[in-house]
Amino acid sequence: MDVLKELYNVVVDRISKKPQGSYTAYLASMGKAYVARKVGEESLEVIIASLTESKDRLVSEAVDLLYHLIVLLVVNNVSIDEVYEEILRRRK
Repeated sequence: MDVLKELYNVVVDRISKKPQGSYTAYLASMGKAYVARKVGEESLEVIIASLTESKDRLVSEAVDLLYHLIVLLVVNNVSIDEVYEEILRRRK
């Protein structure tokens, strides 16, 4: 899970610093609704890959989904720790 925390921190940094050419900064600038639609698109691509494409393609699409989901969490001020806490709570 450390890699997800690292990715979360990179997303936060890119959104706050807005480096030129940053896809992350661009996504955030488009607003929550746009990012949410991207999560929906990526979810559909995961579904399609799981049903009709290779394992490698599924892994690639899963990474895209996780990335876009993390961007959505950041633009909604939800920390990765809150997500981890909910996972732990559900394990009980």
